[in-house]
Amino acid sequence: MRPAMLRGWRRRCPNCGSGPLLTGYLTVRDDCPVCNEELHHHRADDGPAYLTILIVGHVMAPLILWFFTTFRPDPLVMASVFSVGCVALSLYLLPRLKGMIVGIQWAKRMHGFGRAEQVARTPAG
Repeated sequence: MRPAMLRGWRRRCPNCGSGPLLTGYLTVRDDCPVCNEELHHHRADDGPAYLTILIVGHVMAPLILWFFTTFRPDPLVMASVFSVGCVALSLYLLPRLKGMIVGIQWAKRMHGFGRAEQVARTPAG
């Protein structure tokens, strides 16, 4: 599972690691252009957004508290700086976390990933 998660974090195909996973910013490809692995089975839904909010909140909240108590900046300056920081961190994390969740689903054969292998293994009858 770890290689699939790392490949997803890098926004690469969880199967081969060289094909791009996403088209655009957050749209997952239907299949990998390199290895033809079907990727349309994913069900990332709101998971990446929840994880992004969780991580950004846990990173930025202590920084905001430390920055305010240490430097006592003007509230408007502080709000501006940390708003830009929160948005930038969120934009950085969101596609990477989506790729990671797709990689986990692929590795665990969830939501239809690996269904062709399962059909091939079942006896006809």
